[in-house]
Amino acid sequence: MYFPRFVHRPSMISLIIRAEFSDEHAARSVMEAVRPDNGSFVESSLEGRALVLRMEASSAGTLRNTMDDLMACIKAAEDAIDAGLRPYPINTQSL
Repeated sequence: MYFPRFVHRPSMISLIIRAEFSDEHAARSVMEAVRPDNGSFVESSLEGRALVLRMEASSAGTLRNTMDDLMACIKAAEDAIDAGLRPYPINTQSL
């Protein structure tokens, strides 16, 4: 007699984040900056000047933690890009 084997797979929850930037270069810079933190948890792609991030998790809590970490990394990358665009203040008194 044949008994089918059932594999229980928990439902997956998915989330897509679309972040628009001033230009494609900024979007690509942020994507490259956060890529090492993504691992296999997040799929990233560019759509013009938009960074699109897709993620899945088996629970809402896990998905939220992944999203929170990712948003913090995106913010840090944006701040680094903005800092690079500002002129560096030169202290002329020490010269």
